[in-house]
Amino acid sequence: MVVMARALPPLPVPIRRALRQLGTDLRDARRRRRIPIALLAQRAMISETTLRKVERGDPAVSLGIYATVLFVLGLADRLSNLAAVQHDRVGLALEDERLPQRIRRRRTDGAAGPGGAA
Repeated sequence: MVVMARALPPLPVPIRRALRQLGTDLRDARRRRRIPIALLAQRAMISETTLRKVERGDPAVSLGIYATVLFVLGLADRLSNLAAVQHDRVGLALEDERLPQRIRRRRTDGAAGPGGAA
């Protein structure tokens, strides 16, 4: 039986660079902590082969595995800020463009209009 590898769509160059840098940074963080590959893989409940792929920035490795490695290294708190609204300059600028110039008070049914009694 032949097992076919799933083909990934081509990634933009900046994304490949960012993943490689992430892998390098994770490898360096592991080394600074003096954690051997075997021990980190065991703590993250992944194989050593998968950990090596993470440290190379392999895009075929799931985000969950990258997140687990970050957690084991004590760096998971940074993951929650990746797409935080305060860092989304483009989204905030677009939102600001759509803000109304004026806000009018809405009338409710039964409310007195100008010159009328309630």
